[in-house]
Amino acid sequence: MGRIAVTGSVAFDTIMEFAGRFGDHILPEKIKELNVAFLVERLEKRRGGTAANIAFSMALLGERPVLCAAVGGGDFVDYAAALEADGVDTSGVLTCHDITTATAFITTDRDGNQITAFYPGAMARAAGVDLGGLAGVSEVVVGADDADAMALHVEQAGSLGALLVFVPAQQIPAMSDAVLRRGLDQAWLVGGNDYEFEMIRDRTGLSIDSLSASRMVAVTRGAAGSELHTPDGVSAIPAAAVTEVVDPTGAGDAYIAGVVTGFRAGASPDVAGRMGSLAAAYVVEQRGPQRHRFDLASFHERYAESFGASLDLCSDVGA
Repeated sequence: MGRIAVTGSVAFDTIMEFAGRFGDHILPEKIKELNVAFLVERLEKRRGGTAANIAFSMALLGERPVLCAAVGGGDFVDYAAALEADGVDTSGVLTCHDITTATAFITTDRDGNQITAFYPGAMARAAGVDLGGLAGVSEVVVGADDADAMALHVEQAGSLGALLVFVPAQQIPAMSDAVLRRGLDQAWLVGGNDYEFEMIRDRTGLSIDSLSASRMVAVTRGAAGSELHTPDGVSAIPAAAVTEVVDPTGAGDAYIAGVVTGFRAGASPDVAGRMGSLAAAYVVEQRGPQRHRFDLASFHERYAESFGASLDLCSDVGA
């Protein structure tokens, strides 16, 4: 088992909570000359981004993933140090010294409606992240990123002879049909939620059943659990119990981290799916996609409590 490279976004999320309702402050008859301001009661800056979230949870599970993403020059220093301290290899990062790391500004009202502004920053240069120089890579995760970078990294995964984990997520609309089909065709594992797979079907005509005829497909369905579809059948995965749902942001990233880590340790689809489910449960219990903590012993213990069976793997996680 070689190294795993994780591509995708690295970002800062600035979360603001508005106690009122947006609809009460937006006049329909004035929508063409909109000028509103919202006084927020809570502001929090979080570390996030698809690639960083996946790599973070993999590291908690004992892996040493290589983060391969474009970041800003000055604002990523502390972020990088924190990831390294948790076991993420940041040597694959492309640092752009004249620009900042991608940033999302998200305002949420009391009904859960959101207004988001996203500045891609260094992510727009992610096509400069070259996987060709990485040695001993056996899997490449291609997560949501600059669309051109995703196309490049799909091709580079093939050149490396690595298994491709394709998780296009929110970038599905931004990708050309050719690039989306190329990622799906080459993938060893395709991951996403049920809505994203509906978008894939609308774009390509490929259903979950047709995709899983020659590869694995991981489909998340929120509180209803998930499914792992393989050429040999479907494994229905229950959602792991949570103490309290605080924030679902990043749960899908943790799910992919758990599933892929499980497969790398020789797990069956049933077990790998449950590892993903449990990793996601840790995330939703905290605010932010990288606030959860566990060690392998506590993960094994909670797995047994959640699913009524011990976590038996063919090899040690992260070996």
